[in-house]
Amino acid sequence: MAEMNFYITSLFFMVPTFMVLILFEALVARRKGMKINRSADMISSLSSGATNTLRDGVKFSFAIISYSWLVEHMTVYKLEPVWLAVVIAFIVEDFSGYWMHRLNHRVNILWNRHIIHHSSEEFNLSCALRQSISNTLRFAAIFMIPAALLGVPASIFAILGPLHLFMQFWYHTQLIGKLGLLEYVLVTPSHHRVHHAINPEYIDKNYSQIFIIWDKLFGSFQPELDNVKPVYGTLKQMQTWNPVIINFKHMWHLVKDAWHTERILDKLRIWFMPTGWRPEDVKEKYPLQAITDPKNQVKYNTKNSPQLIAWSWTQLSITFLLMFYFFTIIPSFSATMNYLYVVMLIVHVFSFTATLDHRNYALAAEAVKLILGFSLLYVQNYSWYGLNDVYVYGLVFYFISSFLLTLYFQNGIRRSSPRPNPV
Repeated sequence: MAEMNFYITSLFFMVPTFMVLILFEALVARRKGMKINRSADMISSLSSGATNTLRDGVKFSFAIISYSWLVEHMTVYKLEPVWLAVVIAFIVEDFSGYWMHRLNHRVNILWNRHIIHHSSEEFNLSCALRQSISNTLRFAAIFMIPAALLGVPASIFAILGPLHLFMQFWYHTQLIGKLGLLEYVLVTPSHHRVHHAINPEYIDKNYSQIFIIWDKLFGSFQPELDNVKPVYGTLKQMQTWNPVIINFKHMWHLVKDAWHTERILDKLRIWFMPTGWRPEDVKEKYPLQAITDPKNQVKYNTKNSPQLIAWSWTQLSITFLLMFYFFTIIPSFSATMNYLYVVMLIVHVFSFTATLDHRNYALAAEAVKLILGFSLLYVQNYSWYGLNDVYVYGLVFYFISSFLLTLYFQNGIRRSSPRPNPV
């Protein structure tokens, strides 16, 4: 509980800080004449961050083995003093992060846990917040055995874990060039631009999170080249702004490939083969479109009206408002009620990002949100997680308005879509 309390408390400071920095980056980029942001892409990135934070808020994850168990059963020496334990813990956290990051890139089934982070075809501070909701099974503790042997308390990692994650935000930018001597020690924006690029020279390089030394030790380091401009995204383009779909799209491809392939061995090994591997029979029958020359990349785009973009930003703002309120009331309600709150917000994100995608099922998702929202009001005697009176009236008005506006934008999209010529 202490870990979650620190994590949630820190979000009330870190999320506004991130938003200010994202705005500052956008203003500087505009002044320099650099196009690094698109509204739909930023909304997708920030929505992804919200879903990840909500998932973590209700602790919906399972550890194959926990660090607390390792400390309890494997400690052979109690490291003193505390400052030294903190230093060792930070190094081990970074070492563990490197190997988990590398595995997430290199193993088919694990790529699904991380693909959301690489799904943006831009590279900016907002894409740093593209974090997964599909990494519910955790096993990073196996890389933290050195700290467990030295008896480093789990409470130190409870504090260092979120801090280590937040420290990875700043280098997701194109505005900062190479940083001299720091390039030899720390992960810099230049290093991380390489990591996010799909160019043949760059792909699957620079997995380090804070100290770049791990890539240099384990043969995965690649400097940014002056004559090779990074192209961002994934080789198999996501073709959606919807972070919920992105989180499970690669897994769905694996499930279909495992079902369609005829060989039993292929049905079993596809999950653990290198990322992108597909059985030969499936590749022939069900080809997937992939980028072969990054220089010819055509970025995913949908033609959205300024009104729809403005409404989507409003929906995103409501997401964060409801999310932060949720964090204040988690201890006061049952796990079931908390899960239902999170499900409603994830359906909400699904709906307005599907609207940006011009998908017909956006209205169905909005209807589910409407029903779920009114059901939650009903079971709480027409209160909303401790809120009453004017707040409830406001929520009722919002749920109805959100459904009607989604219907309005759906009809507008249908009218503006080109119709096929009659035969």
